Amino acid sequence: MLKTPLHKFHLEYNAKMVDFTGWEMPMMYAGIREEHQQVRNSGGVFDVSHMGRVKVQGRHARKLLERLCTRRITDMQSGQCRYSLVCNAQGGVRDDVLVYRLDDDDFLVVVNASNRAKLLEHFEQVRAAEDLKVKIEDQTESTAMVAVQGPKVMELVSSFSKEIPSLKRYRFTVKNLLVMKVIVSRTGYTGEDGIEAILPAGAVNMALKLILKDVDMTQAQALIKPAGLGARDTLRLEAGMPLYGHELGEEICALSCGVDFAIKMDKHEAERGERFVGQDALEKIIAEGGPAERIVGLSFEGQRTPRAGNSVLAEGKAIGTVTSGCLSPTLGHPIAMALVDARHTEIGSTLTVDTGRAQLEGTIVPMPFYKAPKPESKPVATA
Repeated sequence: MLKTPLHKFHLEYNAKMVDFTGWEMPMMYAGIREEHQQVRNSGGVFDVSHMGRVKVQGRHARKLLERLCTRRITDMQSGQCRYSLVCNAQGGVRDDVLVYRLDDDDFLVVVNASNRAKLLEHFEQVRAAEDLKVKIEDQTESTAMVAVQGPKVMELVSSFSKEIPSLKRYRFTVKNLLVMKVIVSRTGYTGEDGIEAILPAGAVNMALKLILKDVDMTQAQALIKPAGLGARDTLRLEAGMPLYGHELGEEICALSCGVDFAIKMDKHEAERGERFVGQDALEKIIAEGGPAERIVGLSFEGQRTPRAGNSVLAEGKAIGTVTSGCLSPTLGHPIAMALVDARHTEIGSTLTVDTGRAQLEGTIVPMPFYKAPKPESKPVATA
């Protein structure tokens, strides 16, 4: 298995390590629920170095990314990040990505670990087919990526930077830290405020010590503590964020995933001169009445929890499948996302989940299930 530059850090904090898409990664340290609450109440640090980081630069970089991404790229500003999908020709989702615009023809694309190899191949195929002058460089193993998330994170960050806390959401800056350059963005995958930092692999341990120099992560009430993949998953589910292989996939229509904001087709061709891969298929689906299935949020009473793969029923008939489910640590009851027949998605209606051992009645609710409170206000439970 591949090891991230923070592998030693994980072992020092007694992480339970697992194989995650070929990387040895921390599933948890003290426990998933404890780490989840730490992030919701204060702050947690995640190693996300397994995520792919692909540099795309050159004269035709924008043209290539316009063909690959479902959102416009040319109108992005330097220092801006943009969430997008990458589709296949049938309108299914190859991956969801985050595009950073460093300069006019200089971009960084962050992709899911499980999809890095196939996306690199796809990027190269599109580049070669259109003879584009673009350099595509996989920087995953030469860099590291760390996420620090939680309501008290900016309090920590402001102790060493005034610029970063002033960044708007989905903006980034490039900082010089000693002899290295660090990309710091106001982004994350937990529903909380925070940052993500990309920096040279060989410098990440030193940088983390500098950032956390006044934080004793062994204290019970520490401002920041390590958090693993388990908490990352429950946090993103509460925040209604899709996960590749669950709510997103090659066989799932991009219009079904609940991220319509990331698909821009209005005057697409006229404005940017390019049609993205999969656009023809998606326009046909819209013309024929829309996708057959949609992602919905389900809220349950009690403690029995639906799991991915469980069948969803309406009036005794199977109409879909649970894609993600957990006992929400913040809300105290089970929640789930499910891909169901588009005719059964009305907010407030009831669907049944068959777990194999029990049938659970769930109510369709708006997502996200949880919204982080604004400063000095109480948490907002939406489900």
